[in-house]
Amino acid sequence: MKHFKILFLYAVIPLLSSSCNQKTDNSTTNNIATGEGNTEYEFPFYDTSLSIDDRVTDLISRLSLEEKADQMMHNTSAIERLGIPPYGWWNEALHGVGRSGTATVFPQAIGLGATFDSDLAFRVSSAISDEARAMHNAAKDKGYHLRYSGLTFWTPNINIFRDPRWGRGQETYGEDPFLTSILGTSFVKGLQGENPKYLKTAACAKHYAVHSGPEKLRHEFNATASPKDLWETYLPAFKSLVDADVEAVMCAYNGTNGEPCCSNNYLITDVLRDTWNFEGHVLSDCWALEDFYNSPENGGHGVVNTPAEAAALAVKSGVSLNCGSTYLEGLPEAVKQGLITEEEIDEQLAILLRTRFKLGLFDPKGSNPYDDIPTDVIDSDEHRNLAREVAQKSIVMLKNNGVLPLKNDLSRYFVTGPNASNTEVLLGNYYGVNPKMVTVLEGVAGAIHPGSQLQYRKGALLDRESLNPQDWASPNAGTSDATIAVLGISNLLEGEEGAALASATAGDRLDYNLPQNQITYLRKLRDAAGERPIIAVVTGGSPINLAEVHDLADAVLLVWYPGEEGGNAIADIIFGNVSPSGRLPITFPKSLDQLPDYEDYTMQGRTYKYMDQEPLYPFGYGLGYGEFSYGDLSISKTSITKNDQVSVSLDISNESEVTADDVVQLYISDTEASVAVPNFQLFGVQRVSLEPKSSKKITFTLEPSVFQMVNNEGERVFEPGNFKVYVGGSSPMQRSFELGAPQMSTGTITLN
Repeated sequence: MKHFKILFLYAVIPLLSSSCNQKTDNSTTNNIATGEGNTEYEFPFYDTSLSIDDRVTDLISRLSLEEKADQMMHNTSAIERLGIPPYGWWNEALHGVGRSGTATVFPQAIGLGATFDSDLAFRVSSAISDEARAMHNAAKDKGYHLRYSGLTFWTPNINIFRDPRWGRGQETYGEDPFLTSILGTSFVKGLQGENPKYLKTAACAKHYAVHSGPEKLRHEFNATASPKDLWETYLPAFKSLVDADVEAVMCAYNGTNGEPCCSNNYLITDVLRDTWNFEGHVLSDCWALEDFYNSPENGGHGVVNTPAEAAALAVKSGVSLNCGSTYLEGLPEAVKQGLITEEEIDEQLAILLRTRFKLGLFDPKGSNPYDDIPTDVIDSDEHRNLAREVAQKSIVMLKNNGVLPLKNDLSRYFVTGPNASNTEVLLGNYYGVNPKMVTVLEGVAGAIHPGSQLQYRKGALLDRESLNPQDWASPNAGTSDATIAVLGISNLLEGEEGAALASATAGDRLDYNLPQNQITYLRKLRDAAGERPIIAVVTGGSPINLAEVHDLADAVLLVWYPGEEGGNAIADIIFGNVSPSGRLPITFPKSLDQLPDYEDYTMQGRTYKYMDQEPLYPFGYGLGYGEFSYGDLSISKTSITKNDQVSVSLDISNESEVTADDVVQLYISDTEASVAVPNFQLFGVQRVSLEPKSSKKITFTLEPSVFQMVNNEGERVFEPGNFKVYVGGSSPMQRSFELGAPQMSTGTITLN
């Protein structure tokens, strides 16, 4: 085997400690690559002319058992004798590079979901991966190897937001597998890049596979899902991302159908590896392997008794990377006890190391096209403008009685509410930091005419009554031309276990209502304002009971967690610079009484696909300033076989005097199935921008697979019968048209 010489600029330092404490906090700055001093290394695994497999084999052959275990940890130690610096596998990029340095903060994932725009998702993740490479390059040049400075991103979260109580639902793209698939696929492609040899960054599909709360029980909970629900709802997005060559898959904390997800033979071996032919690496959620040996009484699964047994079980199950501390001491001990062989460890380590080689982490600087991405891409004007565009397109107008858009030169505006000047509501969770966050108050202030007056008072706390009985705020609504009340929730009330500081329910929202003190304050504003308009701006990452807000306010804007440019984007909508075009990626029930029990993972009665009751706001719903109409459907074939592709076309017209976007959605309903099937399913989305009084013909191409159904055994099969096709600006769910969505165009296709 050819030997290859390569110079690395490394400072010689002692080997880093591999203690469990160091592994847990990864807070040490490791200066093995400071640029000071030259050390020459002559090993085949540095030879870029060799295949990745040969290089991986050579590297593994040079490692001790203890070093192999260390290299399968989420933060690896340096191996000085081989010239290998430390590496942190744990990095976040949910809506911008997270937990690292200054970065562009895009709207939270649920907001991106509300755009229904897969091209926009690709542009966002491409910008994120540019910034990630630039930040990584800069950190490496300084000799910094901290957690969150790497290139392996544990993003996106493609779990199905099946229940609005789940605090982490904000991390997802909503409740629909098709929408999640197209957005997730685009996001992965933007993160990983298009170079045939190198990954730009490595993306990860999480949390595999049936995972959406309760947060408080996630380390011990067993989610029971039927074969039909697995293959109809929970697995399709994961398959789509595997088909898109996602580099990693993270197994979830909870169990699925009786086995912990990180040792689930059916999910990892039968489905992921053998059926889908996934070739990347599987990693555990953080400290999920400790749940293997923690008893149910201590909040775990209790399937083994010791860390060594847990480590052996995970590796044998196909988990290459351990986020946590179990592998470090557990794997050497497991070999000593005969629970696993070193060859089995080598097999999983090889899969894992391939990712590092594909990222170019063992190649000379300048070998891949991403080594020279400059730091001036970070929070560049281009990326800031993109963040504003995403926020604009994510905002869902739930109500407008004609008060919007407002003129920006009225005599006096009143901005109020607990979230008006709050940067937390721009962020959501898993966020980055930015020196120029634009709050709603700042966005409105920057948009109004210099001759106009603006008053601001918070007026209400986030989730509790004021201790001061005096109200100096609400009377301003009676002396202002318009009141903008910024209400809703924040990452203090919803999020991940341990992160939502004001949540008594581990980040979940078991109370569906807006905090009562906010409703009380809105009533005071309504009384003071009289006939003067009130615009309610609502923040949050999940459905909320907005029935009273809808009744009390003249217009309601749901803005999610809109990122660094959120305030400017909201002002753009309020003052008519942009027409609202966001659509709900999740159904808003009227109350939690309409839903099954939170711990029940059956889909019956959940989401727009299976809910038979009338919702508060339907899936796919959202209003704008344009007035759209749809022509009759033209269907290329109305009688088809299982091999036929079908084209569905129609004309869409903007009847209004404003330029506006519409999000045209295509749904299919199987009207004659022999088993229970969804009411209808989303199978096509196109965002269309039209000038005033203009029209455009759009076409959807339907592959034969959209006419398949999932039977009770979880098999996708064709069954003859009639299928109804709906095309319009919302789902055909109850209340869509009552609330103001334009009527849909429909047609029928018969499968023979």
